[in-house]
Amino acid sequence: MADSIPLNPVRKTSRRITYYNAARLSRYSLEDDPSNLDEMPLMMSEEGFENDESDYQTLPRARVTQRQRGLGWFLLGGWKVVCGSCCDCLAHICRRKKELKARTVWLGCPEKCEEKYPKNAIKNQKYNIFTFVPGVLYQQFKFFLNLYFLVVACSQFLPSLKIGYLYTYWAPLAFVLAATMVREAVDEVRSYQRDKEMNSQLYSKLTVRGKVQVKSSDIQVGDLIIVEKLIFCIFSGSCFIRTDQLDGETDWKLKVAVSCTQRLPALGDLFSISAYVYAQKPQLDIHSFEGNFTREDTDPQIHESLSIENTLWASTVVASGTVIGVVIYTGKETRSVLNTSCAKNKVGLLDLELNRLTKALFLAQVVLSVVLVALQGFVGPWFRNLFRFVVLFSYIIPISLRVNLDMGKSAYGWMIMKDENIPGTVVRTSTIPEELGRLVYLLTDKTGTLTQNEMVFKRLHLGTVSYGTDTMDEIQSHIIQSYALVTSQPSNANTSGSTPLPKTQTSGPKVRKSVSSRIHEAVKAIALCHNVTPVYESHASVNGETESAEADQDFSDDNRTYQASSPDEVELVRWTESVGLTLVNRDLNSLQLKTPSGQILSFYILQIFPFTSESKRMGIIVREESTGDITFYMKGADVVMSSIVQYNDWLEEECGNMAREGLRTLVVAKKSLSEEQYQDFENRYSQAKLSIHDRALKVAAVVESLEREMELLCLTGVEDQLQADVRPTLELLRNAGIKIWMLTGDKLETATCIAKSSHLVSRNQDIHVFKPVSNRGEAHLELNAFRRKHDCALVISGDSLEVCLRYYEHEFVELACQCPAVVCCRCSPTQKAQIVTLLQQHTANRTCAIGDGGNDVSMIQAADCGIGIEGKEGKQASLAADFSITQFKHIGRLLMVHGRNSYKRSAALGQFVMHRGMIISTMQAVFSSVFYFASVPLYQGFLMVGYATIYTMFPVFSLVLDQDVKPEMALLYPELYKDLTKGRSLSFKTFLIWVLISVYQGGILMYGALLLFESEFLHVVAISFTALILTELLMVALMIRTWHWLMVVAEFLSLGCYLASLAFLNEYFDLSFIITWPFLWKVSAITLVSCLPLYIIKYLRRKFSPSSYSKLSS
Repeated sequence: MADSIPLNPVRKTSRRITYYNAARLSRYSLEDDPSNLDEMPLMMSEEGFENDESDYQTLPRARVTQRQRGLGWFLLGGWKVVCGSCCDCLAHICRRKKELKARTVWLGCPEKCEEKYPKNAIKNQKYNIFTFVPGVLYQQFKFFLNLYFLVVACSQFLPSLKIGYLYTYWAPLAFVLAATMVREAVDEVRSYQRDKEMNSQLYSKLTVRGKVQVKSSDIQVGDLIIVEKLIFCIFSGSCFIRTDQLDGETDWKLKVAVSCTQRLPALGDLFSISAYVYAQKPQLDIHSFEGNFTREDTDPQIHESLSIENTLWASTVVASGTVIGVVIYTGKETRSVLNTSCAKNKVGLLDLELNRLTKALFLAQVVLSVVLVALQGFVGPWFRNLFRFVVLFSYIIPISLRVNLDMGKSAYGWMIMKDENIPGTVVRTSTIPEELGRLVYLLTDKTGTLTQNEMVFKRLHLGTVSYGTDTMDEIQSHIIQSYALVTSQPSNANTSGSTPLPKTQTSGPKVRKSVSSRIHEAVKAIALCHNVTPVYESHASVNGETESAEADQDFSDDNRTYQASSPDEVELVRWTESVGLTLVNRDLNSLQLKTPSGQILSFYILQIFPFTSESKRMGIIVREESTGDITFYMKGADVVMSSIVQYNDWLEEECGNMAREGLRTLVVAKKSLSEEQYQDFENRYSQAKLSIHDRALKVAAVVESLEREMELLCLTGVEDQLQADVRPTLELLRNAGIKIWMLTGDKLETATCIAKSSHLVSRNQDIHVFKPVSNRGEAHLELNAFRRKHDCALVISGDSLEVCLRYYEHEFVELACQCPAVVCCRCSPTQKAQIVTLLQQHTANRTCAIGDGGNDVSMIQAADCGIGIEGKEGKQASLAADFSITQFKHIGRLLMVHGRNSYKRSAALGQFVMHRGMIISTMQAVFSSVFYFASVPLYQGFLMVGYATIYTMFPVFSLVLDQDVKPEMALLYPELYKDLTKGRSLSFKTFLIWVLISVYQGGILMYGALLLFESEFLHVVAISFTALILTELLMVALMIRTWHWLMVVAEFLSLGCYLASLAFLNEYFDLSFIITWPFLWKVSAITLVSCLPLYIIKYLRRKFSPSSYSKLSS
């Protein structure tokens, strides 16, 4: 959807609405002079800040040390830097980005645009039709393994270097490339289809001829677009929107229309006026906008400033009202796309480790070739012989390694999607399933991921009595009784009979109120002190004119819904409705409540003091229409309300109890005002609002003069419902050694509460709330304060985080990584991605990001492994992720079971395929050294191709079905996961063990065959090759930890294929010798000597030094 639509609700209005908004503070002070902080020490010791300077480590501002760059630097990796810089430079020259500029947009006239703006289309493909083949080839050949085989295969075109048949080298390489291209093509086609579906969504466009339907991709800058959600709202010239897919905040935000267009009689008049919008250039900040609306055809011209209140960004949803907006930004220039990082090709850690091992094998191959040439004495064309040896030993790095691993990855993906315990899971990136078994950091969104964002009223505490969900009917009966007493009394002539209970707090001696009257006052306060607006679904259709819409409104209880900037407030009003006091109407100046008997109580709104993160409270002053009584109601967090209300001995204790239950608490209080008191306050308040200097401070001081000795009415507890099984899942992940960071766009208080209720922060852990910092000095002091804390969770806001990273990036990340849990609130989508990148750079550990909204896409794409949850409000995160799940609890099985199996199986598969290549290369080396260092192949043609394919492929690939522990055991003992993150299943240690095994077995097989053959060379080939096949089959059986019936089938199928093919291998074997007893006993003896010691070692190791998982299995 096109970005930045200045809103223009269809309904006409004659009322001008004034909005008071605090100016948004800058993220950090630019006046800060860092020069005097350059050498300021950041405390590195555990002692206090007051310690002497010897305890400090001086940390000057980051300076890049220039290394000596010479030939050594170039050979040891500098060439990569040089090549990368050249490629980046060429890419920059080829596709220079157009400079973003401010723009003038004429209403409904896209043709008047001075510049060409990007098309409003979503594009998530990595390639296009021209770059697909070069792009895929580059991604393949940037790996050493594939590049090496390309060079070896090309060398076979030279007659002097030719070793065997061309197909033995080109067929496997072509198969690998073809399989890769097919897989990439399928992914690209799926991505194209998803994009096409999104780009084909229809929107209503207003033209001179009326409304027309246009595709999303055809929307242009300057178009007038109609966005509608037919809910009747009492505010005219405004609408509510939801921004959860953009910034993660689920509260509904009020957006205001351009006032001068509201006076137009009909929609078509928008084309009869001459007006334009001047807008700032596209930028990342989703919380600000600067522009001007100008109407030229009037005298004088009308100028109106535009701000963030007049915009509707892409990826936001109109929650109420119908709006017409002019399109300002499209496509790549929208805020949501600018905050989304480009999709990148993710490479698993296992692939990088195997790439390093193949380089080590290549080095060994070259050394072995040089040794053999040296033993020849460097005679003749030794350089050609050296290259022939390199080609001859090329099987030491088997090309089947990539084939097997890629097929294995596809198999793991299929197993994940077919797992009945995690239904609906989709694998979108099939190249990194092993990453699920190597994760150290999990970065999760809050709203929609950990929580359902559905509030439930749980507790009402009055000091002496507490009501829970099972005793709400008592409150309802008290409310019915209270208003029944009122209606039974004779009504006065000047009232409507709707007066509530007589006031008991008159200026006489204070009398203890009854429980009934206290409940009544508490419920009434909750029903009045809020910013909630009731809205009613409309049954009218919008055909350009909506004046008849109000006539068709249904004001019944069933048709009413509530809108507010906080879901907590909506739940409180819903609760008062459930106990009998219903909010039925509200506008800017009044609100009406309906009693259980159906009577309407009217109240005039005199003043509203909105909630801010600084004040942590909101208040309202109302005048009751029937009695004229003026009351100041206030509700807020206990930390601020405890000093405002009258002395009591229960508030602090009960707040602590509710917080431990994970409830969000609000303290409700009131104060009755006389007419004189209110008039005095209003005069001072008006003067404060008109002051030019320190306006905010003066206004706050006047309001605080009212906030003294307020009467404490009640304490409420609301629960934000968590997703199913979030607590056990987080505990499982924590026990597995995974550090969990919660990154959310929500408020600090909300994030802290959810961290406690979800047990992200355990009960015995302290929470350190990082104070807001705006400059380097404040960040310095706060970091030192944080360093003194031990084993406590960190809560920090996005603005403070940005300042810390600006000056003390390394120190902050070092401290944060030591915390058991970190909560970052008020994070923008870009900041979430930056945090992921920081962890990757500073810790070198694997990261996983999980989220459900469009604001999580950048984080998901930046992480080594991205997991998306199909949320209620769209699938952006799910479509952009590597893995898509339907519930957060599924991540436990995805990591503990499938992550473990994928990593363990790929590690075993990769090392065994390398062993298969090393063993035959060892045999070739022994053969060449015995026969005067001749560069002649031991096995030729089909034997080499068959060895890597039909003779051993099925048993080796069946290792993808192996598992070391059962799924139930992996979930029961998540501590087993910690071993995986250390990478012990595939390391240089395990690699060297396999090298020794290969050298031992290759030597035994070759020397045994040479010792036991009698006359003909063909007998050596027959004995050694048959023993080699049997050894490989037995080695597969040795490695298997849990047998599957398909593994048994694969073993016998391969053996059967080999025995059946002997009849057709006259060229390589002497068939008359194969069917004799000497052949059988010689093959059996050699095979036994090569394999039996390894079986004995495995038995002894399992007996005396078993691994942790084998202890559990037994």
